[in-house]
Amino acid sequence: MRFTYCPYCGEKLIKKEIGDEGLIPYCDRCKEPLWDMFTTSVICAVINEYNEIALLRQEYVSETKYVCVAGIMKPGESGEEAAAREIKEETGLKVDELKYIKSYPYEKKEMLMLGYRAYVKKEELKLSVEVDAAEWFPLSESLEKLREGGIAWQLVKQIIEEAQAV
Repeated sequence: MRFTYCPYCGEKLIKKEIGDEGLIPYCDRCKEPLWDMFTTSVICAVINEYNEIALLRQEYVSETKYVCVAGIMKPGESGEEAAAREIKEETGLKVDELKYIKSYPYEKKEMLMLGYRAYVKKEELKLSVEVDAAEWFPLSESLEKLREGGIAWQLVKQIIEEAQAV
């Protein structure tokens, strides 16, 4: 989100030099800089003890490719809490272990995605209403199910490469 007006008083913002940040939207009335905002979310590669990954189908995302579990962080929630909550909501699975992998800027939606590898016990997937279908796939075959170059693909590719390096 890019501010044009102050969300506190409604005054039209000016551009003001703020330290080494350059020109920043600034409310001259409130004396406040208003940094551009973005949404923080999580994206999770959910992997079981058989080295399988749970991939989801969400028609509003893609009609041809699968996706990883993902969702928006809520205010006051850590990345780890958001990851565990989203996995539980979308698949019904409880996270046994969570490892942060890396962050991914998603400029198209002004979003920062925090990538995690989540270990779970294999169980039947209990899907939320926002998930159309889900399946367990061998991790080694998962990249072909994801949109090449997409954030889910990048996350899973890194996890596969790290496992092969060990």
